[in-house]
Amino acid sequence: MAARVAELVAAQVREFAGGYYRVPVGISARHIHLTREDVEALFGPGHRLTPMKPLSQPGQFACEEQVELVGPRSSIARVRVLGPERPASQVEMSGTDCLKLGIDAPVRTSGQLSGTPGITVKGPAGVLELSAGLIIADRHIHMTPEDAGWFGVEDGERVSVRVGGPRGGLMGQVVIRVSEKGRLDFHVDTDDANAFRLKQGQLLELVKEGTR
Repeated sequence: MAARVAELVAAQVREFAGGYYRVPVGISARHIHLTREDVEALFGPGHRLTPMKPLSQPGQFACEEQVELVGPRSSIARVRVLGPERPASQVEMSGTDCLKLGIDAPVRTSGQLSGTPGITVKGPAGVLELSAGLIIADRHIHMTPEDAGWFGVEDGERVSVRVGGPRGGLMGQVVIRVSEKGRLDFHVDTDDANAFRLKQGQLLELVKEGTR
């Protein structure tokens, strides 16, 4: 059902854009992705992640499992684990979260973890010392090749997104991520969402270079 609803939303965005390129926004809170080995280190040998609800991108889901993240300055509890398991463990947080923990994390595309700081992760069955993997995720738009053709963009291209309203403005450096399994969604963190007073699913205008 969730997949069908998302497909209908994407179709409506394309059909009723009113002359503008519009994308729905998805607000992403702090979370962690884990490898098989790290799942067992935190939750016990043989433990398997427990799906709680599907996410906007096909095959991805929020899990029942949660962890505590510990930095030099403080800690943040009840951080949600997202599935499925990944080849490398990765923590995605907002800049505000990083300030609270006392860690200076770079803005990166998911999976680009070279040179990133590590963090201590506490689970119910153990403690994990990640040597790298903490990032502030870049702004990005997931879409299919069909969507990319409609919008006239390519994978890896950077665009801007315009927000209206009393706290509106232009968000730049938004990366296009094209995948056969992608579903149209503009991902921002809670810092961006709060700064622009965004709501989940709100339609925003995609702005290509030279068309501002």
